[in-house]
Amino acid sequence: MTPARPDHAARITALTRMMADRDIAQAAFVPGPNFYYLTGLNFHLMERPTLLVVHSDARVTAVMPALEKSQWQAAMPDAETHYWADAGGFTTAFEQAFAPLTGRVAVEGLRMRVRELNAVRNANPQLQIVDEQELISSVRLCKQDAEIEIVTQAVVISEKALAQACETVAVGRTELDLKRTLLAAMLEQGGDGPAFDPIVLFGAAAADCHGHATTRTLQAGNAILIDFGATFGGYNADITRTFFAKHCDGFAQDFYNTVLTANEKGRQIARVGLTAGDLDAGVTQVLADSEFREYIVHKTGHGLGIDVHEWPQIMVGNDQELADGMLFTIEPGLYKPDTLGVRIEDDVVICASGCQSLTTFPRDLTYLGE
Repeated sequence: MTPARPDHAARITALTRMMADRDIAQAAFVPGPNFYYLTGLNFHLMERPTLLVVHSDARVTAVMPALEKSQWQAAMPDAETHYWADAGGFTTAFEQAFAPLTGRVAVEGLRMRVRELNAVRNANPQLQIVDEQELISSVRLCKQDAEIEIVTQAVVISEKALAQACETVAVGRTELDLKRTLLAAMLEQGGDGPAFDPIVLFGAAAADCHGHATTRTLQAGNAILIDFGATFGGYNADITRTFFAKHCDGFAQDFYNTVLTANEKGRQIARVGLTAGDLDAGVTQVLADSEFREYIVHKTGHGLGIDVHEWPQIMVGNDQELADGMLFTIEPGLYKPDTLGVRIEDDVVICASGCQSLTTFPRDLTYLGE
């Protein structure tokens, strides 16, 4: 499957409509997910300042290192671009781009660096620079059909790789060994790379939500927590399943089934019009009503797409109403320190009928290595 080329001009136009609602004259982007979403170019954020500027009338200007000229012109031929070379520095290019501007300049507060920020301020001290991270990111909030298809393919690749890795699980293997197997399977199945460093944890280590794989060996009765996703076509999957090696005791079964019930609850109630906060509350209440309520550690989920974590955040206090095309995770978990951790994570998309789970990997309690 080759991803279809998106309509970047339409995305820029959608952004300008949002800018108009907030009286924003320009929005400035350093390389990253939003830069990629608007241009299709995945530049690295390195030592050379690179800035995309979208104006309220949908014009595009840019400050661009000269060595990126061929890529930039091919992707954005109509942009007014101010190139700079290492020998001369970037100051003049920033002055040419920003000195003529007036009004408010929106930036991504979670990504804009001091280096670029100071360069803009030095070029035009009269500009009002405002952090509009949430507004800027909201242009990606509801996914188009083509985007959902790409994420679905990333999920398919991830699930095939996970199934392949599960077949190799055996008592005595290390977390690092299983992680390497998982990564190799992901590439074999057609993934472009990992969405993030996979989490593979055995036994009591699974109680560390974001722990790191080590040479720890698998013992019978251990939990096996795998949090993993492939990247495909610029988009990410993010899946967690918790298994057990050969068997588990009654406490672990009850612990697991409580998380499973919470996961099922989330997929049942997610729908257009429900707020992200109410979805979190419904899922978390299942955990809170159990005997394991003291082991609740995190929110229910997060948006997923070009970023592994993006808007919307499925958490208490978020009054954002779920809408058709929103794509996010539902991943309740329980974590008893030094004993056991269980998380079950699915990637879902809101649609007219409620909630469609893109992930289909089995969720029932499963024993591996038998």
